[in-house]
Amino acid sequence: MDWNALATKSLEGKALTRPEARDVLEASPVDTIALVAAAYRVRQRYFGNRVRLNYLLNAKSGLCPEDCHYCSQSKVSAAPIEKYPWISVAETIAMADRAVGVHAGRFCMVASGRGPTPGELAQVVECVKAVRSKYPHLEICCCLGLLSEGQAETLKAAGVFAVNHNLNTSERYYGEICETHTYADRVDTVQKVKLAGLSACSGALLGMGETLEDIVDLAYALRDIEVESLPVNFLMPIKGTPLEGCYHLTPTRCLNSLCLFRFLNPTASLRISGGREIQLRSIQSLGLYVANSIFIGDYLTTKGQPAEADLAMIRDMGFEIEGDSVPSPTSEVQRFPDIIMK
Repeated sequence: MDWNALATKSLEGKALTRPEARDVLEASPVDTIALVAAAYRVRQRYFGNRVRLNYLLNAKSGLCPEDCHYCSQSKVSAAPIEKYPWISVAETIAMADRAVGVHAGRFCMVASGRGPTPGELAQVVECVKAVRSKYPHLEICCCLGLLSEGQAETLKAAGVFAVNHNLNTSERYYGEICETHTYADRVDTVQKVKLAGLSACSGALLGMGETLEDIVDLAYALRDIEVESLPVNFLMPIKGTPLEGCYHLTPTRCLNSLCLFRFLNPTASLRISGGREIQLRSIQSLGLYVANSIFIGDYLTTKGQPAEADLAMIRDMGFEIEGDSVPSPTSEVQRFPDIIMK
């Protein structure tokens, strides 16, 4: 397979054929570097050498009535996690301070649940306005579950820039991972977000037992919806969830999947999201040649790679942090103080 031909096709705005998409996913590990290099051509065209950093706030944890099999916060999970209602404005500001401190350009406020009640939405608005007042240039993304009529418009009026609601998997497979809402419900929320004039953020969760055809279907669906931001999560098989012990991915299969989403969604801000430390392991830095965005710090109920390690990885690979005016460290003591000083 001529991977560069696929990159050229993507740069011309043309969709890969389904056989070509399958070839990308099934690429041999010996072809992975050539495939990543081809995908980098697309990434470089639209995003240059920049990496966008995103910071997650678990604003409301647990207490969820949905049965998403992958989620430690769902009603079918026995995972020992913290459970609390929406946090205060002061706590939200403190977390926004942390986001800015690690050079994040987007602050992602996430709440468990089927969707926000009127009271919860009012709390979201209050927190958003407070963050916007202190950090007017920090993008705010909210992930609140299924949205009712008018809620997207309320979020936009408060100063929210984007709303995340992942499709996660294909329409065919969705019923295998969740029964309390449907794939169509998720598509409906993404459409509400777009109609309200908000930036639509929607992506994938891979490694749940889906087939290659399911991944292809999802990649085309996200292309059809024309999402502006596309997070690709890799399953963290958390103990106590129905998908505990579910390991179907390899590092190179993860890279192949990122390449497919890049080829089919060339202008979308492609984010390597949850699970990269577990599933990409020692080659996660190669994902930066395909994706232009990552989460920095911890995830919702699990720990991520230390922020300092993420910043070092980005700079060691020769990438620049988007919007970062802080010069790259020049001395070994600055870069690795804990190692040098011990």
